[in-house]
Amino acid sequence: MASQSHIAHELLRRAHSPDTASQLFTERIKQKPLFLRPTSPTPADNRSRRRLHRLRKKEYFYRKQKPKPLSAREKRISGIYDIPKEECKYEIFKGLHKLWVEYMQEVLDIKDRRVNTPVTALSHGSKLASADFHGAEIEVVRSRCASRVGMKGIVVRDTKFTFVVVTEKDEAKTIPKEHTVFRFTVPIPTKDDGENTEDKAPPKELVFELHGSQFENRPVDRANKKFKWKNIDYL
Repeated sequence: MASQSHIAHELLRRAHSPDTASQLFTERIKQKPLFLRPTSPTPADNRSRRRLHRLRKKEYFYRKQKPKPLSAREKRISGIYDIPKEECKYEIFKGLHKLWVEYMQEVLDIKDRRVNTPVTALSHGSKLASADFHGAEIEVVRSRCASRVGMKGIVVRDTKFTFVVVTEKDEAKTIPKEHTVFRFTVPIPTKDDGENTEDKAPPKELVFELHGSQFENRPVDRANKKFKWKNIDYL
């Protein structure tokens, strides 16, 4: 009995001549390699492949993601807010206070005019309420804690609930804002006439009192906060 021909050869002979059909069958079908997997993957191999895929996807995600910010607890543990003892010097922060005075003179519109322009709560209250007090020299004039009255220093950190100041004794003190009244001054620039007289009067100063209970917010939040009048019932 004659051997049965291949079904592909029969189909090719219907569409092409016998010679062309034989040539196509030999080149395209008979001699074409057939790629087969040696064995089916086991469940363990599938699990390893899925795990590797997850790890690569996670690695790509972390590589594209921005660094995660530190939490408040991690910041305290790392000590990034601590002032080194060798840098806790009053003389070091005098330059910061000088820059703050120039900044406040610009805020109060008294730097360029060099005249005694009226500074009132109605005209400059919103500017003072949103000002930055890093570098201000403040003094505690009223507080529920009597031991804090008279404490004076340059502000090196302005947090939501406290002022951290460096005193003239080169000590860092944390003063709570609640139920505390602070006083700070801003000198008024005077005209320089070129006269070096010994009896020249000292420059005039603007004296302000800051009620800490009404000032419990961070400088970054204070800049966009709307100024509002509030009753002071705790005094």
